[in-house]
Amino acid sequence: MTKSAVSRLRLSVLDQSPISEGSTLGTALRNSIDLAVLAESLGYHRYWVAEHHGSPGFGCMSPEILIGPIAAATSRIHVWSGGVMLPHYSPFKVAENFSMLASLFPGRIDLGVGRASGTGRATALSLQRDRRLPPADDFMDQLTELISYCGTEEQRRAQGMPPANLVTHERPHLWLLGSSAQSAVWAADLGLSYAFADFINAHGGEDAVTEHYREQFTPRAKQPKSETAVAVWAICAETDAEANVLASSFKMLILCLQRGDLIAVPAPQRAAQFLVEYAKRPGSLHMQRRIIVGTPEMVKSGIEAIAAEYDADEVLIVNIVYDHSARKRSYQLIASAFGLVGT
Repeated sequence: MTKSAVSRLRLSVLDQSPISEGSTLGTALRNSIDLAVLAESLGYHRYWVAEHHGSPGFGCMSPEILIGPIAAATSRIHVWSGGVMLPHYSPFKVAENFSMLASLFPGRIDLGVGRASGTGRATALSLQRDRRLPPADDFMDQLTELISYCGTEEQRRAQGMPPANLVTHERPHLWLLGSSAQSAVWAADLGLSYAFADFINAHGGEDAVTEHYREQFTPRAKQPKSETAVAVWAICAETDAEANVLASSFKMLILCLQRGDLIAVPAPQRAAQFLVEYAKRPGSLHMQRRIIVGTPEMVKSGIEAIAAEYDADEVLIVNIVYDHSARKRSYQLIASAFGLVGT
């Protein structure tokens, strides 16, 4: 990545509201608000709020509920859903929710949507109003409808959409989130900003997902040019040893998740012991996630390398750390390494 490209790179926070062992949902959500205030003071560009269901380790089930308190506690940083899992909802209701937020906090609310369920099959079924049949695979139709609701009054009228007073004139900026080549095709065809989840699928760069998105991008009035973000795991500390201790909690959580065992974020001591014992088991699964762990210099280099791999305009940094103060310190060190300028 060139020096000029690095200087243009925006850094943002992707928050999954982790719940640590022995803690509570309320504490996790308050920690998210606290981290957002810190992120703004450090100079991060955007604060993304994820959606998960039925998990003891992830606290935010409804991004639209958490976005309001975060935006109210801050004054500059963009706050958005990373993302709303659209198949669970009515596109019209999603548009209403985010139009309200955009009207309360003009120019600061972004709406990121995704296709994944954010949970297991049983919980996904519980989220459906009609459980007699599996949910329809009509994400593209839902997304097109949502774009129409967030368009101009003339566009809504032309497509027979509900009256404009049901969707206010303050409308959020739309992003499509994905971890596959298909999501890039949709984002390009519909002219949406696009965020790729490298922290879920680390092969997006070699598969040229974002390259296809940029080449095939269809401009539209509200989005005249392509915009690409990539989300990465990164845990930073003053020393490599400390960073690896912090990362043990995340590694245990993900390994358990891969085998269908949902847990809260474990303490580093327990996680380190688990990892030692786990490595001795025959046929143990390898952790199927890419993570940058280390000192500020090492993490900065890793983030820049992944950003260059995707030619991204923005990097979303996500981490899961047992101790909230250590998690905040990680974001502080990364901000300092990149020379971010806060408020």
